Amino acid sequence: MTNEHTSALGDALARLWQTIEVRRGASPDSSYTAKLLAAGPVGVARKFGEESLEAIIEAVKGDSAALTRESADVLYHLLVLWAAAGLSPDNIAAELTRREGVSGLEEKSRRKP
Repeated sequence: MTNEHTSALGDALARLWQTIEVRRGASPDSSYTAKLLAAGPVGVARKFGEESLEAIIEAVKGDSAALTRESADVLYHLLVLWAAAGLSPDNIAAELTRREGVSGLEEKSRRKP
């Protein structure tokens, strides 16, 4: 992935986060985001799980166009899940920064069971 693509994705996710924050206070009757947030973390997690499964199915089928669409859905629902859980992209960025330079195997072995 080039820096151009990374930057474009980061910019898109930042705009999406801002939209989620704005819609947090909207009426669930007028905003899908507000409706999801009204369902609380459990409801949002359920929807995130559904979207994740749909992305997995499209990946296995090899349908890149469908996987692209489902991936966008997964990212949107993940950000809504963060909002429902009281997290922000800053929390996730800090965790990713903490993990930089650490092997995935080593990082997993450090986690408490």
